[in-house]
Parts: sequence; structure tokens; C-alpha cells
Amino acid sequence: MAGRRARTGRGWDASPPRSGDATTPRPRRGRRARDEQADPETPPAPPRDEAEVAREICLRQLAVRPRTRAELAGALTKRGISEEVAAQVLDRYDEVGIIDDAAFARAWVSSRHMGRGLARRALANELRQRGVDGDVASEALGELSEETEAETARALVDRKLRTARGEPDAVFRRLVGMLARKGYPPGVAIRAVKDALAAQSAEAAEFAEQIDADALADAEGELERDGRGTH
Repeated sequence: MAGRRARTGRGWDASPPRSGDATTPRPRRGRRARDEQADPETPPAPPRDEAEVAREICLRQLAVRPRTRAELAGALTKRGISEEVAAQVLDRYDEVGIIDDAAFARAWVSSRHMGRGLARRALANELRQRGVDGDVASEALGELSEETEAETARALVDRKLRTARGEPDAVFRRLVGMLARKGYPPGVAIRAVKDALAAQSAEAAEFAEQIDADALADAEGELERDGRGTH
């Protein structure tokens, strides 16, 4: 029987590749290594100007929504911008009208009252949290009249009454509490709910007739003042 011919190729008996063989793998170089070899003396990028960084931070914040000066100052502080540079950038933005706390306050009051039904007391608290000056906030809140506030309160109650369930007294308490959380004074809240109940049904109207809105509002006001005095 003829002997088997020797196996060749890349099997178990393949010979190791010779030096310089085309099949010998070569070490791969990354782009960074090639760039460094091509220009090993490339200087590092210079540090960025702090004011430029501050402006970029402000513009990113303003791209999301309008901001008050205090909000932007807080964002700059968190990013490590010095007070001096932050003041320079914010002063410049004030000059060119990019920052306008008065316009911000007016837009905030209009939007939050129309969209969420918030009353002046709740709106004043939100503006204070955003660093709006008290006088600026008062001027913006002055554009929301008592008549508009009362009309909005009644509209909120009418909308809630469409799905309200339970006895009139329980519904009354829930709706007054809802308006109170939105910042409506006791008198406005109680009158809005009483009038809405009176127009809903005979049973609700009978209950509403028994409500002394003025006396109840005075009592609620006393409770609020006592509560604030204990803090």
C-alpha cells in the first residue's frame, strides 16, 4: 500500500511561518499612535476661557426654558464658575435683555394661572423660590385681578364637580381643600364651591344654603394665621 502523502497547509502538521512571510500578522496601530508618530510635538489644547464656559452654561440653561438671574447664578456656581466671572457674564446678559426677571415673572404668572389654575399666593411662592425680587414679583402678580382669580376658582370647581362623588358636605370639603392647595384664600374658595354646589342639584343647593361663607372664611383665615404663627 502506498504511503500517505504528507499533509500540508494549516493543519496540525503545518510548519511555522518563516520570518517575513506574508501571512505573519503585524501589530496594529491605532489612529492616535499614528498621529503621535507623525507629529510628536503637537502642543496640548490651551485651557478654555472661564467666561466662555460660563456663557455656554447659561445658553444651555436658557435653551430649556427662560431662567431668572438667580437660577443662572446657581447653575454657574454648581459648575465652579467664580463669582466675579459669573457677575460679569450675567450683567452683560442683563444689558442685552437675555435676562429679564420682570418679563419672566409676568410670563410665569400668566402661564401658571392659565395652565394650572394657581392663585396669587401660590404663584408668589414659586417666584420667590426662583429668586425673583419681591417688588418685581408683586408687580407681576398685580396683573392678576381678584375678579380673574374668582372666575378661575369657579371654573376649577365646575370641572371637578362633573366627576365628584359623595355627600355634598364631603364634596364641599374636598373642593375647598383643592382650591386652598392652589393658593386661593378661604373666602374665594368657599364662595366658589358654595355657588357651584347651589347650581348642581336640589340636594346640593339645600346644603349650600346652610353655608355661611363669610363666617366660615373668617374661621378658616384664623386657623391659617394661627398655623403660621406656630412655625
